[in-house]
Parts: sequence; C-alpha cells; structure tokens
Amino acid sequence: MLQIAIVNMKGGVGKTTTAIHLAAGLARQGSRVLLVDADPQGNVGHALGVRRERTIGDLMLGDASLDDVVARGVRERLDVIPSTPAAFALESHLAGAPQRETILSRRLKAIRGYDAVIIDTSPAMNLLTYNALLFASDLIIPVSMDGMAILGARQTLAGIHQIRELWPDRRLDLLAVLPTSVNVSTNATRAAFEALAEDVEMGDRLYHRGIRQCIDVTYAITQRQTIWEYAPRSRAAEDYDAFVQFVEGGVADVPAGRTGRDATIEKGQAIV
Repeated sequence: MLQIAIVNMKGGVGKTTTAIHLAAGLARQGSRVLLVDADPQGNVGHALGVRRERTIGDLMLGDASLDDVVARGVRERLDVIPSTPAAFALESHLAGAPQRETILSRRLKAIRGYDAVIIDTSPAMNLLTYNALLFASDLIIPVSMDGMAILGARQTLAGIHQIRELWPDRRLDLLAVLPTSVNVSTNATRAAFEALAEDVEMGDRLYHRGIRQCIDVTYAITQRQTIWEYAPRSRAAEDYDAFVQFVEGGVADVPAGRTGRDATIEKGQAIV
C-alpha cells in the first residue's frame, strides 16, 4: 500500500491541491484511496464538499473510531478523513500522551481495502505533521517557483532528518519534489528550477515536468471539483495525469544531470 505525505513548511505551494489531485487521480486509475487531511485548516473537506461530524481530531483523541471519521464515496473509489480547526488544540490535549507522535499510525492500523493513503499536512512541524510523517513511507514536496518555497522545502528536509534520527526504524523516503505554478517563460521559474536541480538532496528527486500555471485549478477548487471534473482538457489536467502515472511507476522522470528547463523542453513538455 502506498503511504504518501504531502509536505512543505512553506504555505501556499499547492500541498492541498497536490494531495487532492494525487488521491483523486489514483482513484481514477482504479486504486482504492484514502485521503487524510492532517491540516487543521480543513481545506480538503472544503475543496471536495465533505462534511463530517467526526474528524481527524476525534480520531487522534480516541473519541471516535476509524469508521466514524471516514467519509466514504466522496468520489468513486475515494474516501476522506476530514479535518477542522478544532485540531489546532491537539497539541495541548495530547501534551501528556505516551508516544503521541505515532497516534495516527496506531489509529490507521485498522484500515483495510486501500491501495493508497495520501496525507495532506499543514505548513508547520506540529503534532499532526509529525504523525503524518511517521505514518508515511514516502514524501512528496510541492514547491512553487519562488525562493521562499525552496527554503521551506529545505527546512522540511531538515525536519525529516531529525525524524529519521529519532525513529531510525521508520522508512521515510523522498519520492518527488514537485514544482507547481510553473511557467518556464519567466526568469523566476528558470531560476527556481536551476536551484532545485542543483540542490544536493532535491536534485535527484526533482520531477522536472512540474505542474503548469493554470487558472482552471483555482476555479475547480472554488467549485469543489477536481480539475478532471471542471476542465478535463486543461493543461493542469494533463499535468496531474502525468504526475499520477509517475507516482504509480515510481521511476525517475528524466535522465540525471539535466536541468529542469532543459529536460522539460527536450521531452516536448515546454509550458506555453
């Protein structure tokens, strides 16, 4: 079973959009998927029109069972565990709980019948984020095309190193660094691609194609739809389709040693 956390300590880089479209995309390909919102902002539920009386906060506190918090049939083959701002209080409520960083892993042990669990996280190394990372086996770091997002990605990796040191038995691999809001006609995008490609840790995991800028994604989320429901022929739909296939295959996107822009253009994937 795939267990993937979407994480970046910088907000506004497309984490929730990535989590939703990876989960929905895998479901479209025939997988049974559970999408978990581990961000107290609760944007997954809002974006997909999910309303649930019991949420991840209740699950973490032991006030609700897994069956109580899973919203089933949100889309075909896609179930969701939503979140609400009440989860902001988990830090204080669970302050004295033993092994509180692994509560989510223990609660999700009972899940059956899924091919993938995708977890959206908040832009902070809080208790829910630690729980998400200690459940996941693979990470995807979305990075928008600006320096602060790259800095957030590096801060994220520093946090990952700490987790690996504290829990050396846990597998936690970087599956992909995913550029978002990509427009290769701008200097900012080209500079960001170069910085990512040259980064010692992120360069080898850089998904060079990226996700192109597309206003249809914003409109889709506003309408509580995925990009395939709102604009199935858009550039974003095409890009998320390709990324889902990449995740399913788990193989390198382009030959090593190529810069992001060169690889993108060479493979006929230039953004226009």
